[in-house]
Amino acid sequence: MEGYVSELWDFTRISVTQNNLQDLKEIWDQWNDEMKQVFYSNYGDLPYLLDIKVDKHLFQTLTQYWNPAYSCFTFGKVDLVPTWVAAQIKQKRDSKCIPWKNIRNLILAHSDARKRVDVFAFSIYGLVVFPKALGHVDEAVSDLFDRLDKRVIPIPAILVETFRSLSACRRAGEGRFIGCVQLLLAWFHSHFWKVEKVSYRVFSENYSPLKELVATPRQEDVSEERI
Repeated sequence: MEGYVSELWDFTRISVTQNNLQDLKEIWDQWNDEMKQVFYSNYGDLPYLLDIKVDKHLFQTLTQYWNPAYSCFTFGKVDLVPTWVAAQIKQKRDSKCIPWKNIRNLILAHSDARKRVDVFAFSIYGLVVFPKALGHVDEAVSDLFDRLDKRVIPIPAILVETFRSLSACRRAGEGRFIGCVQLLLAWFHSHFWKVEKVSYRVFSENYSPLKELVATPRQEDVSEERI
């Protein structure tokens, strides 16, 4: 509107520093097909999040178009709204968290295969989908994870964390994004690319947007200036 002065910074310096996922990847790679199938049957395609390479320059650029007032990305006249998805406890700032090393040891040592699968899934939710303090899993994730068996959908919680973190960074002009970068980039990917230029493939029973994104060739030498 005429006379309106934006309260946003012209440029937001945002950090996408994430948890080191190497241990999770190594554990997954060591499992045989039977173990992996147990995981897929219970938790779907979550492991593909471990292989999605985060394009920091792309994410930092997209952040500049986040509109906190309307909780959407604004590109000119186009708006895009995201619509996805007892160890020792330590106090980390305002949260109680479980050290990842404790959870890792539990996955490696537990004798029950189903329990190992459950704890591995819990780790992906805690380190990738709902990251809080680096190297730790927020205790609150355990409550959400427990409710998943009761058919509670995590999408609203994912959206809340995404909106809150993006808006806080944009208003302050800087900050670390605390949310699932992989899911946000996968959502962007679904809007700007076709799957082998055949859009109807998304209706296939076996189609996985995360798997498709992992398999998509990416250009490695794109600078922030070129974006």
